Amino acid sequence: MYVMLLINLLWCFVIFSFLGWVINVLKSFFEEKRFLNKVFLTLPFCPAYGLSAVICFVLLKNFHNNFFILFIGSAVILSGIVVLIGFLTEKLLGFKPWNFSDMKLSIGDYITLPFSVILGLTGTIFVGAIMPILKSFLQLIPFYISMIIVLSLCFIILIDFVLSVVTTVRLQKKIKNLNNLSNLLRDSVKQDKIDELEQNYNRLFTESILRRRLFSAFPELKNTAYIKQISAKINEIKQENMKEYTHIYDNESEEPFAYGFCFTKLFYLFIFGSILGTLFETVWALLAEGHFEIRVGMVYGPFIPVYGGGACFLTAVLYKLYKLSDTLVFVISAVIGAGFEYICSWFQEMIFGTVSWDYSNTPFNLDGRTNLMFALIWGFLGLVWVRYLYPFASKQIEKIPKRLGSVITTFLVIFMIFNAAMSVFATYRWTQRDNGIPASNGFEEYVDRKFDDDRMNLLFPHMQPVEDTGVTSSGVISPKADK
Repeated sequence: MYVMLLINLLWCFVIFSFLGWVINVLKSFFEEKRFLNKVFLTLPFCPAYGLSAVICFVLLKNFHNNFFILFIGSAVILSGIVVLIGFLTEKLLGFKPWNFSDMKLSIGDYITLPFSVILGLTGTIFVGAIMPILKSFLQLIPFYISMIIVLSLCFIILIDFVLSVVTTVRLQKKIKNLNNLSNLLRDSVKQDKIDELEQNYNRLFTESILRRRLFSAFPELKNTAYIKQISAKINEIKQENMKEYTHIYDNESEEPFAYGFCFTKLFYLFIFGSILGTLFETVWALLAEGHFEIRVGMVYGPFIPVYGGGACFLTAVLYKLYKLSDTLVFVISAVIGAGFEYICSWFQEMIFGTVSWDYSNTPFNLDGRTNLMFALIWGFLGLVWVRYLYPFASKQIEKIPKRLGSVITTFLVIFMIFNAAMSVFATYRWTQRDNGIPASNGFEEYVDRKFDDDRMNLLFPHMQPVEDTGVTSSGVISPKADK
């Protein structure tokens, strides 16, 4: 029941994030007579709408028959979200995404009473009418197909969000540095030096696809920066081109395969990290436990997605912050790795009712899903990844010929999707067989033959139902664990 509710909420988030993007595009079209992607993400999603819909539904679903509570609650909740987003955008990007100061009954320039009334009506219609219809429609989609699709979409949106946030934070840091340097200007600076450094400053807004898109969506950010920094001569500003990671090409046609920081490179890093994770787990079993053991996370190939996903997240967060000290990189990697491990364990338990690792009996553990020792290991692995493995892997990926790379990427994407789907179905049938539920169709019979209990135990020796571990969903040890 709770898993189905979670899947429905994720679908609600994805669908209304997309509808929010559509609304923004149509608004831009009517205002500027052209289609513009004026949202924070690169993909056609506006998470603010999806998150607002989910929060509104969760808090008000029990009052779907009470118009008064629905209206007042929706108006208050959605107005609060609008104010919060406006405030955070102003602090993060340096400008207000909307300004109601010239309108009557405005509240802090971020919202007005008439707009709150509109939000209240919108929330009432959504919770009272739209969401029940949406839930009925989602029930027509097979559960595991629905789960795979919505989790994949949410993962892609999350990656896009992380990339956008990192780009923005890095950009704000550079703008702040430029602002500090501009205070040191002197009249004796030569004009040619000023022109050269101003050109480098302009590249700050165009040197990557993400930055170009960010300024295309929010031109106010560029204008604000120019008002603050390009009002006088520029003295000592030098562009840092991340020589350790990326070579800058003047012509896009010269750029190699999977150039820079893109989905294709992330996909290959996921595969690379998943394979390295398998090697690490194999060596760990030999050294720490004294025996050879197959430890994988998918039914085909030497892949452990937890490590692949961890590699992607570490790269996304630290890609442009690589000049941080080793200590900071270690700490950030430890937090990200342990957090990602915790989330993966929680999702596995919620969706499949199984766990692949349990640290309940180890010191300094967090709900049995991660602990201090493995956080430190994640910190070490992250430091090695950022300093050595990522630069090496990135250069090797970019050496692949473009045409051949496109063919290989297409094949690998299809294979990994198939691999993930078969892993889910094989695990699902393994759990059903353990509960005495026979196969109900030809496909399930095939899965039972192909991935019988012996093979599943060989592939996933540490995966077991939650009730056999004695750990509840909150990580509390049950009495069964003590026996």
